[in-house]
Amino acid sequence: MFDVLVVGGGAAGMSCALVLGSAKKQPFAANKRIGIILHQKTSHLQTALFNNVLGVAPGTTGKALLQAGKEQLQALYPDVTCIENEKVKNISKHDNGFEIHTNKGVYQSKLVVIAVGYGSLMTIKGLEDYIEPHPRAKIEKERIWLKNNNHVVTEGLYVAGTLAGWRSQFAIASGSGAHVATDILTLWNNGQHVKIHDKL
Repeated sequence: MFDVLVVGGGAAGMSCALVLGSAKKQPFAANKRIGIILHQKTSHLQTALFNNVLGVAPGTTGKALLQAGKEQLQALYPDVTCIENEKVKNISKHDNGFEIHTNKGVYQSKLVVIAVGYGSLMTIKGLEDYIEPHPRAKIEKERIWLKNNNHVVTEGLYVAGTLAGWRSQFAIASGSGAHVATDILTLWNNGQHVKIHDKL
């Protein structure tokens, strides 16, 4: 049983996992089991080129950033379980959380963060009731979002990044993932607001 399982290894998903992992030194998060399903094959970052992102060297490709982010997560926060080469097929809610079926296995988690892309071909069963046309994308692009209130789709189920209704901009998607992470940490901290910073 995970305490939180992030679905998606793009900007929003990895940002969420990095912030969650960085909080493991805090007493309220020390015993929490955090996981991420690092599915990256359909990420829009695969074809991205970055010249206008703060802190990212101009000319960096999205593909390189995906790899670097994965290495950063695994090196800095090895307590975060990284599940690779699996794709989520179905999510269902149960009394004690959620059951997540992939093409290779089944996982249980108290909380789930959906951070996959906003393409209309998103095929995770169990989310159909929340899908609507994306509010910040051209209609002809046929983008979707999971209807949510401040990243909360329904109790225990969060959405981050473009699928949360945000524009397809790296910094926005990444920030959305960090926002969800701090909301979850705040929940674990009995409602006391949490932000995690490293200092010199």
